[in-house]
Amino acid sequence: MDLELTSEAKAFLERVERFARERVAPAAAAIDETSAFPRALVAEAAAIGLAGVTVPAAWGGAGHDYVTYALAIEEVARASATVAVALVVNNSLVAEPILEFGTDDQKRAWLPALTSGRALGAFALTEEGAGSDAAHQKTVARLDATGYVLDGRKIWVSNGEVCDVVLVFAATTPASDGREIGAFLVPADAPGLARGPVLDSLGVRGLGCVDLTLDHVRVDAGGLVGAPGQGFSVAMWALEGCRIAIAAQALGIGRAALDVALAYARSREQFGQPIANFQAVQFMLADIATELEAARMLTLKAAALKTRQPRVLLEASMAKLHASEAAHAAADKALQVLGAAGYKRGHVAERLFRDARVTEIYPGTSEVQRMVIAEMVLGRR
Repeated sequence: MDLELTSEAKAFLERVERFARERVAPAAAAIDETSAFPRALVAEAAAIGLAGVTVPAAWGGAGHDYVTYALAIEEVARASATVAVALVVNNSLVAEPILEFGTDDQKRAWLPALTSGRALGAFALTEEGAGSDAAHQKTVARLDATGYVLDGRKIWVSNGEVCDVVLVFAATTPASDGREIGAFLVPADAPGLARGPVLDSLGVRGLGCVDLTLDHVRVDAGGLVGAPGQGFSVAMWALEGCRIAIAAQALGIGRAALDVALAYARSREQFGQPIANFQAVQFMLADIATELEAARMLTLKAAALKTRQPRVLLEASMAKLHASEAAHAAADKALQVLGAAGYKRGHVAERLFRDARVTEIYPGTSEVQRMVIAEMVLGRR
């Protein structure tokens, strides 16, 4: 596993760290409190290459490898989990599938806009009855003389409040066990596409999550990404990369939790000395640091392999599983170190605790990751 960064990647990550520290971190509390989508910050992120990290420069992207991408998302998430995942959706779930499966016309139409920040992408796969069982889509796409007509409802669409294009998945042959699915690029202003109100989430507030209703939405044949019936494969491919990026997001949250716990343990005094002197506190800090470092190695291994080979299902699932649970544990233990000081609305430790929880749910729950890993090690995939 070669994790040596190029000089260009190092310079890029220095810009990302400065952006996260100077621009994102000061806004994180307000994003959480107001639940307002940080469009201006996302545009600033795009200006330094964060909206298309792995997209080649020929299509407007920054042209970096997946290790650099993971490290960049970790740094942003350390400042704001919301800004980080908004970028992950645009990168892993929209721009990268277009790059991998899209036609040249689709790439010309969308990649320069998505990578520059002129447009923002969203990914619409989840439905009321198609969460972990994503293959069984109820949204349908009927082929007629002019293209496809889409009808259905999607839920929890991240970036959906403000997006400019949505990658929508719909069953093209509903009776074929849910596997005949198409992936469609749908402009957000398409007639018949309606956005519901912003959903009030526990954590990563400000992500612009909405439900989408598609009522006779017309998409011409040029809007189909990949071959007819290939949509499920497109979604699963995209989710592999997304799981690596969400592992990186979880690491950023965990690092922030460790930062808060360390600072408090050094400054808080009880019984005439800093609580960092007490073994009970030291062991919590040691556990946080160790689990996060193990998660980082899994994440970077998956990212390094993603750059070199087409599929990394096992490694992505392992990284996402371990990093999300390590972040949850880090946020939980940090709150324990702070005690009552952190257990109040608006404290950074309280926000991190809420933000960390969802990394065990999207994109693919911890239970789904364990199912995937078990099938892989048993040789059933």
